[in-house]
Amino acid sequence: MTKDQVKEILDRVLTWPAERQADIAHVIEIMEEQDKSGLRLSDEQAAEVRRRLAEKNPKTLSLAEFNERLRRRHELG
Repeated sequence: MTKDQVKEILDRVLTWPAERQADIAHVIEIMEEQDKSGLRLSDEQAAEVRRRLAEKNPKTLSLAEFNERLRRRHELG
């Protein structure tokens, strides 16, 4: 994305209602905080995240199912 494209978007944002402008400002602040963080995924971790996001039918568990699996795995009663 070019600087001109970014400027065009920012100009449009300035036409939004104040509440929406505050929302986008908050998102940008969060991004800036993330950039300051020393926490980073390794290439392998990032690849795993991409793989999982690409799954067409990921297996999901309810909290109760997850707790039951933990209980069985660790024989917690």
